[in-house]
Parts: sequence; structure tokens; C-alpha cells
Amino acid sequence: AGCSTTSSAVAVVVNALPAVTIASNGPTTFCQGGSVTLTSSTGTSYAWSNGATTASITVNTSGNYSVTVTNANGCSATSASVPVTVNTLPIANITSLNGNTFCQGGSVTLVSSAGSSYAWSNGLTTQSINVTASANLTVTVTNANGCSATSAPFGVTMNASPVATIT
Repeated sequence: AGCSTTSSAVAVVVNALPAVTIASNGPTTFCQGGSVTLTSSTGTSYAWSNGATTASITVNTSGNYSVTVTNANGCSATSASVPVTVNTLPIANITSLNGNTFCQGGSVTLVSSAGSSYAWSNGLTTQSINVTASANLTVTVTNANGCSATSAPFGVTMNASPVATIT
């Protein structure tokens, strides 16, 4: 019969994928004990690589974090990964090479655990110090990553020399 007809037009809507980005509220490399908040661009639902489902997450462990965002049209996209690095704190402790008591005129040598820099509570900045008076000292040790820790106090006691008299 050779007859033909044209259908009515059907509208096709292609919904755009969400543009997914992650913003941080501070540096993503920090010392142990710190954290950073990562915030996703806007969407209707969120699926972070660590299992969280909120728009923002607070991170305190090293890792690569990404988020999949779904928009109001049901379209989803995943962000690029954001690396977070948590640097360890140094160990801060004090040892003595010759005890913690000495006689007047003597001294004790205190040594800090290893680090990149040292700040003793008496103002000295070397790894090893000589102490010539009674004191209760601490040392703050900083490592190559810029992280620091402070030791427990270490007490040293200077004993006074006896007074010798002849009668």
C-alpha cells in the first residue's frame, strides 16, 4: 500500500552529571592528633570512599578520599581522590648518662631521644645537655615532618657540698 506517516516528536532530556569537587578546611598533611574536614560539592546524596554518607567528613587517618555525588535527577559522578597524610609524632624522652643526682660542682648529662630539633625547658637546643643545678626539665622534640612531642619531666638533684670546719 506504500502509505507512510510521521509520529509526533518525543522529547528526550539528557540530564547533566553533577560536577563533583572536594574542598578542605585546612592542609591535608598534618601531624598525628590533627584532622581536616573534607566537604563535597552540592548534591542530594553522598557516598564517600570511607563509607560515610554526609556532605562533609572529618578525617584523622592517612588515605585517599573520594566522594560519589548524586544530584536531584538521579545522575551520579565521582570526584578525584584527595590524598590525606597524617605524620607520626616523634618519641620524646630523656635519659641520663650519669644518673640524676650529683654533688655541687659536678653535673649530669641528659640526652633527648632522636629528632630534627630540640627545645629544652631551660632554653637549650641541643640533643645532649649538661645540667649543673637542681632542675625538673622537659624536652620538646621535633621531627623532619615538623611534628613535635614533649617529654615527661626529668628531675635532677644537686647535693650541696658539706661545710668543713676545723675547731
